[in-house]
Amino acid sequence: MIKNLLQSKILTLDGAMGTMVQSYQLSEDDFRKDHFEDHPIDLKGNNDILVITQPDIIFEIHKSYLDSGADIIETNTFNANAISQSDYQLEDQVYKINYEAAKIASKAAKLYNDKPRFVAGSLGPTSRTASLSPDVNDPSYRNTSFDELVDVYYEQASGLLDGGIDIFLVETVFDTLNCKAALFAINQILKEKNIKIPIFISGTITDASGRTLSGQTVEAFWNSIKHVKPTAVGLNCALGAELIRPWLNDLSKVADTYVFVFPNAGLPNELGEYDQSCTEMASVVTEFARDGLINLVGGCCGTTPDHIKAISESIDNFKPREIPKIEDFTLLSGLEPFVVRPESNFINIGERTNVTGSAQFKRLIKKGDYETALSIARQQIENGAQIIDINMDEGLLESEKAMEKFLRLVASEPDIAKVPIMIDSSKWSVIEVGLKNIQGKGIVNSISLKEGEEIFLEQAQKIKDYGAATVVMAFDEKGQADSYERKVEICSRAYKLLVEEIDFSPEDIIFDPNIFAIATGIEEHNSYAKSYIDAAKELKTRFPKVHISGGVSNLSFSFRGNDILREAMHSSFLFHAVKAGMDMGIVNAGQLTLYDEIDSKLKECIEDVLFDRKSDATERLIEMAQVHKGKKENKAGDLSWRKLSIEDRLSYSLKEGIVDFINEDAEEARQKYDRPINVIEGPLMDGMNIVGDLFGEGKMFLPQVVKSARVMKKAVAYLIPFIDEEKKEMGLENVSNGKILLATVKGDVHDIGKNIVGVVLGCNGYDIIDLGVMVPSDKILSEAKSQGADMIGLSGLITPSLDEMVHVAKEMERMNFNIPLLIGGATTSKKHTAIKIDENYSGPTIHITDASRSVGAVGKLLSKSEKNQYEQSVKEEFEQIRNTLDKKKIKKISVEEARKRKFLVDWNEHRLLKPNFTGTKVFDNYSVEELVDYIDWSPFFHAWELRGKYPSILSSEKYGVEANKIFSDGKEMLNRIIRKNILNPKAVIGIYKAYAKDESVFTEDIKFNFPRQLIDKGKDNPNFSLADFIGPKNDFLGLFALTTGHGLEKLVSEFEEQNDDYNVIMAKVIADRLVEAFAERMHERVRTEFWGYAENETMKNEDLIKERYQGIRPAPGYPSCPSHEEKDLIWKLLDVEKNTGITLTETRAMSPAASICGWYFSHPKSRYFFVRES
Repeated sequence: MIKNLLQSKILTLDGAMGTMVQSYQLSEDDFRKDHFEDHPIDLKGNNDILVITQPDIIFEIHKSYLDSGADIIETNTFNANAISQSDYQLEDQVYKINYEAAKIASKAAKLYNDKPRFVAGSLGPTSRTASLSPDVNDPSYRNTSFDELVDVYYEQASGLLDGGIDIFLVETVFDTLNCKAALFAINQILKEKNIKIPIFISGTITDASGRTLSGQTVEAFWNSIKHVKPTAVGLNCALGAELIRPWLNDLSKVADTYVFVFPNAGLPNELGEYDQSCTEMASVVTEFARDGLINLVGGCCGTTPDHIKAISESIDNFKPREIPKIEDFTLLSGLEPFVVRPESNFINIGERTNVTGSAQFKRLIKKGDYETALSIARQQIENGAQIIDINMDEGLLESEKAMEKFLRLVASEPDIAKVPIMIDSSKWSVIEVGLKNIQGKGIVNSISLKEGEEIFLEQAQKIKDYGAATVVMAFDEKGQADSYERKVEICSRAYKLLVEEIDFSPEDIIFDPNIFAIATGIEEHNSYAKSYIDAAKELKTRFPKVHISGGVSNLSFSFRGNDILREAMHSSFLFHAVKAGMDMGIVNAGQLTLYDEIDSKLKECIEDVLFDRKSDATERLIEMAQVHKGKKENKAGDLSWRKLSIEDRLSYSLKEGIVDFINEDAEEARQKYDRPINVIEGPLMDGMNIVGDLFGEGKMFLPQVVKSARVMKKAVAYLIPFIDEEKKEMGLENVSNGKILLATVKGDVHDIGKNIVGVVLGCNGYDIIDLGVMVPSDKILSEAKSQGADMIGLSGLITPSLDEMVHVAKEMERMNFNIPLLIGGATTSKKHTAIKIDENYSGPTIHITDASRSVGAVGKLLSKSEKNQYEQSVKEEFEQIRNTLDKKKIKKISVEEARKRKFLVDWNEHRLLKPNFTGTKVFDNYSVEELVDYIDWSPFFHAWELRGKYPSILSSEKYGVEANKIFSDGKEMLNRIIRKNILNPKAVIGIYKAYAKDESVFTEDIKFNFPRQLIDKGKDNPNFSLADFIGPKNDFLGLFALTTGHGLEKLVSEFEEQNDDYNVIMAKVIADRLVEAFAERMHERVRTEFWGYAENETMKNEDLIKERYQGIRPAPGYPSCPSHEEKDLIWKLLDVEKNTGITLTETRAMSPAASICGWYFSHPKSRYFFVRES
C-alpha cells in the first residue's frame, strides 16, 4: 500500500521525538518510574526507556504528530540497541523496548481512519562505527565489528517486527558499514520469517563537503546500499533544509526508488537549540516539492508538530517526484562512486597489493610494515588503477587477520579508500572477512563452480547480501576451462544459475575466462590467448550486461625478467581482448606501453604468438625483444637571441612563445635579482604587459598570447618554490591584480571560450581560479566565498546553460553576494543577460562578447576610480534593452491559425523515394583522414578571434601573418591526430518509415515534436514546422549522432600537464572542426549512398559549406527545433550511448563536447527557419 501512496502524493513523516520529550522536562524519577527505581546508574536522557516507564507521554507525542498530518510516525527506538543501551547497563531490555515502542506507535496510528497511517521502526546508527577508529594512534582499531552490529540490529529489528511495525527505517547513517550490517540483519529476519516489509534508508551528510562522517559521497552511499532494493532512500539530520538541498538533489537524480528528506529545523545556535520557525522551514521544503525532488518529507532535530503541520499543508498541492529510469550499469563505490558504463574505457585493476603477485608487498606484510604497504596501494591509484585488488593468501600469514587489518587501514586513507576494493582470495573465510570490512560496494575475486552448484549459489547469495559484485572464474567440477568451448560453457551455466536461481544482477557479474601463459614451448598452450579473446566476444554477445576480466600478467609468465617484452605482450593482448569485450583486468597500471608505439615487427611477432599463427613465433619474439631499442631525435634552431641580456631573453621567449630555455633563464634571473618575486614583477610582467598591450591594440593575436601564457606559466611554476620559501621568512603574498573565478556551468561540457578568457586575463596579472566544466552552483559560490574571489565568470555553449546561469544569479542574490558576475559563451547575449540574468542579481552583471573585451571590463570593475561609473553605464544600457523590448510588441497567432498557414506540399504529386537502406547503421573508428577535405576552416580562425573567411584571411593585411601561423599549427595538430590515430570518430545513423500529423512526426513508435512558428508573418508567408517536410503517410525520416571527441581527453591532459594552454585550445578547436566535417561527410553519404535521393550529386567543398544540396539536417536546441528534450528520443531510437559512447548530461549537453546529433529531411523544399520560444 505504501508504494501506491508514494506514487500518488507526497507523504509526511513525523518530526523530532527528542525535542518533544525535552518539552516535558522529565526528572530522573520520571525516567525510572515503576520499573528501574533500584537501577545502579542514572537513566535521565535515555529517551528510549520511556516506552516502558512513561508510555502515555510517548503515545501523546505520536498522537500530536498524527494530528498534525503525519502519514508515517517513527518508533521511539533511535538508541534502542545493545551498544547504545550498554551506556545505561540496560542491554537486557533491548527487545522489550523495541517491542513496546512498536506497540505504542501502532496503537496511536490505528486511532485514525481519515487516511492510511504507518509506523516506521527506527534503527539508529549506534554509538560506534565499523569504518572509523576511535584511537588516533591506531587507525586499524575498531570498537565494534560487523558481526557484533549484525547481532545488535537483529535483536532490535526482531522486537520492532514482533511489535507490529509497517516499515523498517535505518536512519541517520553516518557510517555505511554500520548501515550494511543493519540491512544484513533485517534481510536475515525477513528470510527466516518469509515475509516482505518496506525498507527505508536515510543517510546523514555531516557538513558542506557533501559526505557522510565516514567519507562517502551521496552517490557512493546509494551505490553501497542499493542491493537491498529499498522502498525509499533519503537524507536526514546534521544540516537544515536549506543546506541539505544540493545533496538531496544529487540523491534524487541517481536513486531509482522513492526519495525523502527530514532535515533539522535549521542549524543549532550557540546553546545547541534550533531556531528555524515552522513557516521558514516549510517554505524551503515547498521548494523541494515544487522542483520534484521528494516523495516523502518530515523533520529531524528541533522540529515539532507545528513544523510538521506547516510542511504537510505546504506540500499538499504538489505532485510527488517521478522515479527516474536509471540504466542498469554496474554501480561500485569506495568513498566515491564508480559507474561502469558501456562507453567506459578499459578499467585497470591494480595488482600490486597482492602477496602472491608482488614480492615487495608480500615482504612488507610479513614484516608487519603496513604503512609502507599502503603506499603501494596509493601508488597504483596514482598510476591509473581504478580498482585495487587485495590478496593475502600466503602460507605463513594469518590471512583473515592480515586482510582485516589492511582494509581497516585503507579505510583511514581517503586517497586510497576513494576507489572500490576487489577482495581476492581462494579462501571463502578471507573473502567474508573482507566483505565485512568495506563500506563501499566492492568486488569478490572470485567464486566458481569448482565445488559444485550448491556451494557456488550459497557463496553468491552471501555476496549479494553483503552488497558486492563478483568475479566468476571459468572453473567447474572438471577443472579450469582452457578451450574456447569450455570457457563459454562454464560461464553460460554460471550466468543461468546466478540470474535465474537467486536473481543476481547481471551487471554485477564479472567473468574471468582464464588468461593462461602462452609461448611456453608446450603445444597445447599455443591457443590459450586466442581462446580467451574468442570466448570474451561470445560471452559479451550472449550476456551484454556482464563484464569480462582477467589477470593480464599471467599471459607473459614464461618471460619473467624481460620487462620490455612483457609490457609489449600485455598491451598487444589488451588491444585485441578489449575489442572483443574484455572491459577490465588486473594489470600494473604503471607498466603498460602504448600499442601504437610498439615496434611494428615486434608487434607482428607478438600477435603471431597471441593468435597462434606461426610455429616459430616464440623464438622470433625473444630475439626481437633483445634488439628492440628506442630512438630520440633532436632539433636545432636559430639561437642568436640567446646572446641578449637576461631581461631581453625573457621578453623574447614571452613574445615568441618559446619554452625551451625558460627554466634556465628564470634561474639566471633569480640569481641576478634580490628576490624571486622581483623576477615576476620585473622582466616577466614587463614582457607580459607588452604582450597584453599588443593584444589590446590588435597588433598581436590570440594564438600568440596563448603561447606567451604557456611560457609565463612555466616560468612562474619554476619560481614559486623559491617564493614560498621566502614567504615563510617575510610573509609576502602573491602579487595579483585581482582574483577571478571561472566555471562552465552545470550540465555543459564546453570550455574553449572560458579557457581563452582565463589565459588572456592571466596574461594581464589576474589570479584565475578555473573550476573546469559541469560545475554546480553550490560549488561555484562556496569556492568564490572560501577563496575570496573578486568576481565570478560563467561560461556556457548550449541553451540550457542559460537557465543554469539564471539559477546561479538567483543563488548569488539569495546568498547576498555583491561581486561582479561575468557572462559569456556562444549562446549568451547582451539581451538575455539584461532580461534574464541582470534582473535576478542586484550586483554588477556584465556580458563579455569575446576574450579581448574581458581585460577592459575586468580592469574597470576592479578600478576604484572607474568602477561605479562603468557599472552604472552597464545598468543603464540593460535598462534600455528591457524598455525597448517592452515597447516592441510581437504579434502572435494561435497554433490553429498557424496550421492554416503551414508550408503546403502536394503529397499526391510529390514522389517519395524509398531509401537504399533502412534501419540503423553504426560506424566505429571512422577515418579522420577522410574528413579533412570536408573541414570548414573559417570557424577555426573565428575561434582564435581572427575575423575573416578562409582562404582569403591568409592574405589579409591585418590578420594574414598570424592566420598563416595558426593555420600551420592547426594543420600540424591535425596531422598529429591522423598520424597517431588519436581520435576515434564514432557515428550512428538511422533511416526509418515515418509520417507526420500537425507538428508531430511518428516513426518506430516514437513521436517527435517539432514546434510551429507562431509569429504573425502575414497570410502569404508560411508558418513553418519541420513536420511540414514529412508526408502524411509512407515517408521516411533520418536521424544521426556522431562524435570526434573520443581520445581527445588524453591528448588534452598531456598538454595540460605541460602547462601548454595553446595546444589544449588548439586540440579542442580541431576536434570541433572535425565533428562538423564528420557531420557534413555523413550527410553527403546519406544523400548519395544510404538514402540515395541525390545519387548524382557532385559538389565542391564550398558548395557543401554553403549547404547548396537537397535536404537539411536540423539539430535539437537550434532555431528550427529549440527544445533539447528531443535528444532523449534520438538517444532511445538510435541507442546512441551504446553505439557511439556519447552521453547526455542532465541538461542534455552532449559528452564528449565534440558531438552533433539531429535529423535528416530529404524533401527538396525543406529549409531552416527560426522558432521563437517566447
